[in-house]
Amino acid sequence: MNRMNLLTYLDESWRIQRIEHVQMKGERRRLAGCNARLGVHGKEVRFPLVRITIGGMTGFGWSRITREQAAALIGTPVREIFSEEQWIHDRYLNLQFPLFDWLGKVRNQPVYELLTGGLAISPLKVPCYDTSLYFDDLHLSSERDAVRLLQEEAMQGYNEGFRAFKIKVGRGAMHMDLEEGTKRDIAIVNGIREAVGPECKLMIDANNGYNLNLTKRVLTETASSQLSWIEEAFHEDDSLYRNLKEWMREQQLNVLITDGEGHAAQPIVDWAEQGLIDAIQYDLLDYGIVKWIKLGERLARSGVHAAPHHYGVFYGNFASAQAYPAIPGFMSVEWDEAQIPGIDASGYAIRDGVVTLPSTPGFGLHLDEAYYEGKVRESGWTV
Repeated sequence: MNRMNLLTYLDESWRIQRIEHVQMKGERRRLAGCNARLGVHGKEVRFPLVRITIGGMTGFGWSRITREQAAALIGTPVREIFSEEQWIHDRYLNLQFPLFDWLGKVRNQPVYELLTGGLAISPLKVPCYDTSLYFDDLHLSSERDAVRLLQEEAMQGYNEGFRAFKIKVGRGAMHMDLEEGTKRDIAIVNGIREAVGPECKLMIDANNGYNLNLTKRVLTETASSQLSWIEEAFHEDDSLYRNLKEWMREQQLNVLITDGEGHAAQPIVDWAEQGLIDAIQYDLLDYGIVKWIKLGERLARSGVHAAPHHYGVFYGNFASAQAYPAIPGFMSVEWDEAQIPGIDASGYAIRDGVVTLPSTPGFGLHLDEAYYEGKVRESGWTV
């Protein structure tokens, strides 16, 4: 099915009957430390899980919808929600993840088949990377001990099936002395390369903790580790990007520049189309699948990659993987491994650097309904 015949499959009598909301909480496999601009991220993960009932069938997913907004949607005919031009009309995009899950179940298709008109091969396999390598070493005075700790963490991911790793850098921006922190960044990157071997992909993320000169130094001293990308080296600035790009060409460093995760500068997509940025990283959940498909199509015309961000909410792992084949130029799915009681994600399996998706309808997650309904009664809301 594609968008052009979407409405022919929807019963005109179907309306939004119920919307339920609660914060779901769980834990990562280990505590996540600091990054260049924030303190300890912790072990807990949480996300707002919304379940919607239409025509007696349910779909669930991440949503920031408020109770007031939800109440205003009760009774909305389903044919007013979905669009042949962009899947879901703008007014309902704050419910797009539950709606895509519902639509997949109605059509008995995984979301990735739904979004691609059945063109994606099932079972779908997509590349992913371990995003868990934070500043977990700040309590250690020895650089050698710090390197050893991060090597052990990287190998934990390797043994879980990951073959690509994103490493947080920028220790000297706030948490350590500038020189000592920069040296440790470099030593840890090179140490992780030594641990995981030459075939794995390594990326670094400075969370805007570097300046131009520090970026050049770190790229120079990690050149032997053959980084795939540097993310958010400094806050978006086209003059600095242009300088960095020219310098990288002179140094023959084939490292991609990625940005756009946080409060992205307004013209960042224009700068990417000018060749100053290699991949855009807008958050997949807040920006949404519908807008990402449009943006990916635009970026692809200029050869710019897509690298949607998400972190700390569990659900983004699976939403990103399902959206992967529908977004042109999508490089790799960010994966923040965690477990949340009440949600069974066992249909997803990571091996040799790729995640295999389940062929079950919707997003392929199983919700323990009794557990969820208990949580809604305890601390959520229903309209």
